[in-house]
Amino acid sequence: MRIALAQINPTVGDIAGNMTKIIGDIDRAAEAEADLVVFPELAVVGYPPKDLLLKPDLIDQCEAAMKRIASHCRGITAVVGYPARSTQTAGRELYNAAAVCRDGRIIHTHLKHLLPTYDVFDETRYFEPGPKLDLATLEGTKLGISVCEDLWNDREIFSRQLYHDNPIDELAQLGAQLFINCSASPFVLEKRTFRLNLLTHTAKRYGIPIVYVNQVGGNDELIFDGNSCIIDAEGEVVAHARAFEEDLLVADLPQLGYPPTPPTAARPDTCGGVSWDASPPPVSNRIEPAPEGLAELYHALRLGLADYCKKCGFKSLVVGLSGGIDSALTAAIAVGALGAENVTGIAMPSRYSSEHSISDARELAEKLGIAFHLVPIDEAHAAMERSLAPVFEGTEPGVAEENIQARLRGNILMAYSNKFNAMLVTTGNKSEMAVGYCTLYGDMAGGLAVLSDVPKMLCYDLSRYLNTAESPLVKQLGHAPIPEASITKPPSAELRPDQRDQDSLPTYDELDAIILRYIEHLQPVTQIVEETGFAAATVERICALIDRNEYKRKQAAPGLKVTSRAFGFGRRMPMAQRFDPTAKL
Repeated sequence: MRIALAQINPTVGDIAGNMTKIIGDIDRAAEAEADLVVFPELAVVGYPPKDLLLKPDLIDQCEAAMKRIASHCRGITAVVGYPARSTQTAGRELYNAAAVCRDGRIIHTHLKHLLPTYDVFDETRYFEPGPKLDLATLEGTKLGISVCEDLWNDREIFSRQLYHDNPIDELAQLGAQLFINCSASPFVLEKRTFRLNLLTHTAKRYGIPIVYVNQVGGNDELIFDGNSCIIDAEGEVVAHARAFEEDLLVADLPQLGYPPTPPTAARPDTCGGVSWDASPPPVSNRIEPAPEGLAELYHALRLGLADYCKKCGFKSLVVGLSGGIDSALTAAIAVGALGAENVTGIAMPSRYSSEHSISDARELAEKLGIAFHLVPIDEAHAAMERSLAPVFEGTEPGVAEENIQARLRGNILMAYSNKFNAMLVTTGNKSEMAVGYCTLYGDMAGGLAVLSDVPKMLCYDLSRYLNTAESPLVKQLGHAPIPEASITKPPSAELRPDQRDQDSLPTYDELDAIILRYIEHLQPVTQIVEETGFAAATVERICALIDRNEYKRKQAAPGLKVTSRAFGFGRRMPMAQRFDPTAKL
């Protein structure tokens, strides 16, 4: 069987645009004489559509689009994800469906059975679970179709199953000869390896090949990495699409009737580009290498920022440059996303700013090739102090006076953003966001927080990687983008004389270890102390800071999710609460 993996980057809600993209790939797959072309989960509307699904007119458009898509399926079968209306009189009004289109019409519809409600997923808010499972057929081959989560309940892989049944088991028992999984599986560090292990294990366990097609692109806080693939019945990868870019991969699966096509060399590494065009793709059991580790993290952040700008209509970015590591890394990713010509850096020194902060910011701008402005805040800072002097009379200077500087900088950056329609990118990292070392309406101002799910130590690692010869930015610019001084100097907010982050925080490697355990692993304070050997008082103080600053994070810019538990809509903690993790009852 000749199979096309249509790994597309849909825009949420752009039904007409997504339909055009889907029809284009159906036509190209047909020209390549593919028997079957498979698209991602909810490809017609894009994932996650959230409360757009509550709009009846959006569902009307999806249904109209599916009719036009089906009409193009002549001489080829397509499996396309879309929201389908329920005909039942009880339950939710929609199904998360995958339509099998052939001969100009929809001949079969699979209804997603397992609906996730953890982390960023909230599918039972919109969808009714599919009431039964059955098979579709293609030229005598029985197709066992599943949608994303339907695949993720294998008792041999997961120590605790979230659901009481396993659709893949049932499809195998019904006699499936080919598994097809339409997916919108968000990127998380190290998830690709786990996902691939799940796919290969499933294929070997049942002796049934798997066609897996994943969405690619950035949608709000989520990033989708693609990495669609075909796994044969022995659990071997016979075709693997690109990571972090659109791809239409046409491959032969010998076990279903075609002789093997020799693997071809991968295309030049343009990870993050767009490969969709009007020409038919070559037929090749292409196995594309996927970036790993820090390279994978960079491509994810770059794509998330680029797609957020593209899909929201922003053509340029502005970044506040402090000379420190976070703003340098953010600006470098911005250049990778939109190009140096579309990025502006602004340094805003105060009376407490060191000379190297200005020189490091300027050097960064020169290395990146971006526009650079110097806007001192001394005069505005002094004016604010004079205005507040009668109100603050009799008090000691403290955090309030320090934060005036951050808020003045936020005003300057937002003024530039408004004037030139350039989106302000926030530079704070996960470690700062966790403990509240950020200023509301100051350095937290902005449209997107690129690093808000990247811990401080990982920011250092990623910056060092971007300065290596193999990094995409070095290849793009011809030299290392980030000044060495920004990486090596002690971190400081420079809001008072000789200030250092470690004046009031543990070292960042210690801080990040606590955050990982408390936020991502949900470990109790006592367990963190036992496993790390850190002082109990330190762990208790950091965990209390994390809990206390929930109100700040609720007002933060949306941030790109790259870890298993980000400070976004997948983490739902109350702001007004008094849980004490150290209480002895």
